[in-house]
Amino acid sequence: MRILVTGGAGFLGSHLCDYLIEKDHEVICIDNLITGNIGNIGHLSGSEKFHFIKHDVTEYIFIPGHLDAVLHFASPASPVDYLEYPSQTLKVGSLGTHKALGLAREKGARFLLASTSEIYGDPMVHPQPEDYWGNVNTIGPRGVYDEAKRFAEAMTMAYHRFHGIETRIVRIFNTYGPRMRLNDGRVVPNFISQALSGKPLTVYGDGSQTRSFCYYTDMIEGIYRLLKSDVDTPVNLGNPNEYTILEFAKKIIEATGSADGIIHKKLPQDDPKVRCPDITKARELLGWEPKVSLDEGLKKTIGFFSKSV
Repeated sequence: MRILVTGGAGFLGSHLCDYLIEKDHEVICIDNLITGNIGNIGHLSGSEKFHFIKHDVTEYIFIPGHLDAVLHFASPASPVDYLEYPSQTLKVGSLGTHKALGLAREKGARFLLASTSEIYGDPMVHPQPEDYWGNVNTIGPRGVYDEAKRFAEAMTMAYHRFHGIETRIVRIFNTYGPRMRLNDGRVVPNFISQALSGKPLTVYGDGSQTRSFCYYTDMIEGIYRLLKSDVDTPVNLGNPNEYTILEFAKKIIEATGSADGIIHKKLPQDDPKVRCPDITKARELLGWEPKVSLDEGLKKTIGFFSKSV
């Protein structure tokens, strides 16, 4: 297939480009490099199957030739990023999704939207199934990301129903691994960079809030299965093994040998108290579930970060 990946120089997008090329597909990567990193795709520059275009997907997208699929991964994806770029986050979820869907319609291509567990907000249902509509503060600081993705889902389904294009929606839960940025702001790089730098780990609140962590190789495999499937409604992908943030901090301390302890700070506004996917749908319709244990994934991720600290 000939596949366009928006946001292809980001953490997950770049791994997706790698995976697609390994599957012998031709990949066109678009990224404006606001939060993406050209270093994530530098190793692909000599490949005849890879093409990079620096472009903002909120502007008209021109791609010559046919496309079989458009995978829309462009967006700031961490609190640090979408609080720094609130307008850009809203624009890429709305205008960017519109432009990417328009391209898919023009090319007769299948469209896959990278949505997020954040559409569930601070959930009142746990774990979160796809038929839960969420609990989002639309005017809170996190609302720029949550609502951008909720709008993107609505527009994707509108194009599916009205224009008849083939669409797929993946709701991505916490994913980690090599190529995350040290200053990403999410809990995995925060804890690892603090531990490796000899600083105490910062836990917000009392640490009783929960998260689940999926290694990137499992996530990419699930995304590809969804792309190839005939499932046109949203699908959760993530690891259903749940940890409190305090438990996770202790795992990082143990894995890195850090002796600098933990400090507590005030919980940010609208920070979800629980977050864990119900992956029944992915198991039944895609035959997918994560395989990489947290210990194994952390070992590889810490190895990557240790070269940068």
